[in-house]
Amino acid sequence: MTLLQLIAQRASAAFAAIGVPDANPAVQPASKPEFGDYQINGVMAVAKAQKANPRELATRVLEHLDLRGIASKLDIAGPGFINVTLADEFLAQRVIAGQQDLRLGAGVAHAATVVVDLSSPNLAKEMHVGHLRSTIIGDALARVFEFMGNKVIRQNHVGDWGTQFGMLTAYLFEQETSKPAEIALHDLETFYREAKTRFDEDPAFADTARDYVVRLQAGDTRVLALWERFREISLAHCNAVYKQLGVKLTDDDVMGESAYNDDLAQVVTDLRTKGLLTESQGAQVVFLDEFRNKEGEPAAYIVQKNDGGYLYSTTDLAAARYRDHVLHADRVLYVVDARQGLHFQQVFTVARKAGFVRDDIVLEHVPFGTMMGKDNKPFKTRSGGTVKLVELLEEAESRAFDLVTSKNPDLAEATRRQIARTVGIGAVKYADLAKHRTSDYVFDWESMLSFEGNTAPYLQYAYTRIASIFRQAGTVDANAELHLAEPAEHALALALAQFPQLLQQVAAEPAPHFLCAYLYQLATRFSRFYDACPVLKSEGATRASRLRLCAATARTLSTGLGLLGIDVLEEM
Repeated sequence: MTLLQLIAQRASAAFAAIGVPDANPAVQPASKPEFGDYQINGVMAVAKAQKANPRELATRVLEHLDLRGIASKLDIAGPGFINVTLADEFLAQRVIAGQQDLRLGAGVAHAATVVVDLSSPNLAKEMHVGHLRSTIIGDALARVFEFMGNKVIRQNHVGDWGTQFGMLTAYLFEQETSKPAEIALHDLETFYREAKTRFDEDPAFADTARDYVVRLQAGDTRVLALWERFREISLAHCNAVYKQLGVKLTDDDVMGESAYNDDLAQVVTDLRTKGLLTESQGAQVVFLDEFRNKEGEPAAYIVQKNDGGYLYSTTDLAAARYRDHVLHADRVLYVVDARQGLHFQQVFTVARKAGFVRDDIVLEHVPFGTMMGKDNKPFKTRSGGTVKLVELLEEAESRAFDLVTSKNPDLAEATRRQIARTVGIGAVKYADLAKHRTSDYVFDWESMLSFEGNTAPYLQYAYTRIASIFRQAGTVDANAELHLAEPAEHALALALAQFPQLLQQVAAEPAPHFLCAYLYQLATRFSRFYDACPVLKSEGATRASRLRLCAATARTLSTGLGLLGIDVLEEM
């Protein structure tokens, strides 16, 4: 039970004791230190309903609020807010208990099976900056759910099927007559452009490409072998980016559009059996009254075209059924950009109407905004082209290397390269994750690589400072008692004890930016503690206690950054 839950439970009991069992008091962290650590709200709403004096009602609640051994101070502020200041001894016990737990006290009581649909690049092209947000937001959420003790199944729903792959496999067949597939597909963007040009300008090739689509869908051995080679090499491009980016995605997580091909006809048949299908201009359509336009016409959700072909709307229904029936998911997160919001609302509605998923499964679109350039337009190259993700990451490492070199020119080059890789990639990821995922944000190298403010380098440096303390400290008592004598010690311990409730918030929303804000606050409180409370110059029990606070901060910072997919460094 988190601190917030504990206080809320005791507050509910106090309201029940004065005859208001359904009050549901809201508990939140205090907005300012002078208001204590937590604030209990809800008195004013009850007072209004009962036409009572709020302060008098708050006094009655306070008389029944049992926080013995938990709070050192309780008081009423304003028209009925109840402020709670936690006891130093209780807070110290919470910090120690959390540090003794593998999950820092954030483990779930009942593990769920959580499917995270993330990244999902189109294998016809190399990954570009548009894939960054889905990949790193999804990776962070998967890590958080996993850390809390849930069973997490990553699903990389790659685009590896459909009409364009007839064109691409046909062109690969032509190219392989003169060079190996690895060379032909070395630059996927160039290969795709050349194939598209051939398709548009050569009617004979276009006919061949269409024939390859039919043969591919029919399972022709030779065409399938070409397609699998294309798919394998394309995935190798993705895996190189995933490795550089430091995300937990492998070939085992790939479940592309092609994986559902054999189920698409059955999806249409089952929709027809359920009485949900209508033929419209030769296409098979589910009309949704829930999504009417301005003229009052129901939305048309097409699952089969008039030529018999299927769409990604069909594939998404098959995927939803698979995630329920085969993966037995309790919750499915679709980390896909905000522009697909209506599509997913319709997918979820049709899947439930058709009985493809259980009533109690949680299907959740996790939308995100766009990465913008300094001109407040979608991030592009100077020539207006799409920025390849691998090039962005290489530039991040290069800029970080120049930064590290300017600060520590005497370090060995290999060490500077290693630091630059950790700092550069971490900076790119954190700059994205620190923003609310639904917001567009401006990509700015200078601000993201800064060692000041809410950035990855600032947090990584905070960890490095603590590591430096322990290099100087010598022998450290890992079981030392924690004594919170100073306000800065209390504030730091409070932040450490709030880690479990923070992760619950990240998982519930789901939104990684809450974790970023927490880590920044933790690092800031550590800095204030370090300035106000000498560590290495203190002695005896005080020194041991402060070193233990340092160790707890380092572990929580490292864990939190790790959940964002960002590494820490012992030296910078």
